Amino acid sequence: MEVKPHCCGIVVAAGNSTRMALGFSKQFVLLCGIPAIVHTLLAFDAAARINSVVVVCREEDISELATCIKSYRIKKVTKLIPGGDTRQQSVAAGIAAAPPETEYFAIHDGARALATPGEIDRAVEDAFRFGASSLAVPVKDTIKQVDENGVVISTPERSVLWAVQTPQVFERGIYLAAMRQAEKDGADYTDDCQLAEKAGAKVHLCRGEYTNLKLTTKDDIALAEVILKNREKVK
Repeated sequence: MEVKPHCCGIVVAAGNSTRMALGFSKQFVLLCGIPAIVHTLLAFDAAARINSVVVVCREEDISELATCIKSYRIKKVTKLIPGGDTRQQSVAAGIAAAPPETEYFAIHDGARALATPGEIDRAVEDAFRFGASSLAVPVKDTIKQVDENGVVISTPERSVLWAVQTPQVFERGIYLAAMRQAEKDGADYTDDCQLAEKAGAKVHLCRGEYTNLKLTTKDDIALAEVILKNREKVK
């Protein structure tokens, strides 16, 4: 039987949830009675191509997250660590905490609670082939580029535009080289694909699903629950 490379999921859940305005971390928002972060971690637990998981979160959330991991019997989480001041710093902390045998990193936003095990595996397999891969979907709307006054200055061709999602998966050497380059440049990125691209890596996009939404505003909570309930109906 073919032995696949060790892939560690780096689940980044260290944001302040300011746009959600809940008064607590959006990672613990209940979606159909289960905390959002648990949906995320259960998907990674069930993904065949994920061998281990490191969760990066706010220091004040560590205790509650540890309780969630134990309560829902999540098995693949090897470490639960505090994040940095920026997303890039949080990812770097997660990378440093990954098992030494890790050959690929699957970096995922904890707030993308609807990613399925199949989507995760698809992105990892794509990275095994191309070295760097991200789930993404074709843009449905017409996109406008505007100036500082909100006046349209161009309309990019929609057929070549894709909205990237996570997980974004990278071969170890590619990502570590990109991290070193960003540090050398004094750059700070909120998107890991961009970090890799700036270092010269070619990132392949792997077709995802529109249901892999990110919990950003309160409206997303209701939509996420509808998606989850629909999934239950078709099981």
